[in-house]
Amino acid sequence: MYKLIDTHAHLDELENLDLVLEQAKENGISAIVAVGSAYQSDVKILEISQLYCSFVYPALGLHPWQLASLGASQFDDNLQFIEQNIATAVAIGEIGLDYDKRVVKAASKELQKDVLRHLLDLAKKYAKPAIIHSRYAWRDSFQLVQDAGVDKAVFHWFTGFSSVLRDITTAGYFVSATPATEYHEEHRRAVKETPLNRLLLETDCPVTYGREVKYKSKPADVVKSLKAVAQLKEIDEAAIAEMTTRNAINLFALDVAF
Repeated sequence: MYKLIDTHAHLDELENLDLVLEQAKENGISAIVAVGSAYQSDVKILEISQLYCSFVYPALGLHPWQLASLGASQFDDNLQFIEQNIATAVAIGEIGLDYDKRVVKAASKELQKDVLRHLLDLAKKYAKPAIIHSRYAWRDSFQLVQDAGVDKAVFHWFTGFSSVLRDITTAGYFVSATPATEYHEEHRRAVKETPLNRLLLETDCPVTYGREVKYKSKPADVVKSLKAVAQLKEIDEAAIAEMTTRNAINLFALDVAF
């Protein structure tokens, strides 16, 4: 059993959390970065991190999917809450851009970019890593992170172009691999092309994975991410586990013995 870290989990969306986290520990998970997606989510993530101190580490964010339901004052409230609680957060996330046509119809590209700039300014101001959602917006997401002068970032569940991926890793940013590494063609290519010293593992739970057999993911499923990456890269699981865990500890400044 290897020491692993799930660097991207929506714990506020999971039921039976005590049991879920106990299962994670039994599978070698030594820490979880729990990401927020809007005000209520951020509040709950902070509460969970306090209940499971030194195991769950909070990241506070505002997901692009949430923007359509926010007015200007609510956006300001979200931003203010993140800044007020920034000292307890290991990162700002989940934040980013999503250019899927359904998302853009509800929240324009310009609105998304404007919001992301504000959030990245906080990441820069407080020297926090940014956890980036970049679906169909890979180049713009990378460029905005660069323009903001953010030193540390992870582009989670990356499926974008190889040219953008090269720029991400050359800039010293990270990419994270999900259990979809088992079968998702674009994600497999991205993970294969990512140097091990730029790679993290995650679940994005409770996302549903699988082709023939579907399952709703939990933090323990980061083991599936590990196995898929090891098989794809043809590198020993122990080496993948050691490097990705070390990467996560360093990126998020986690208080995890290693």
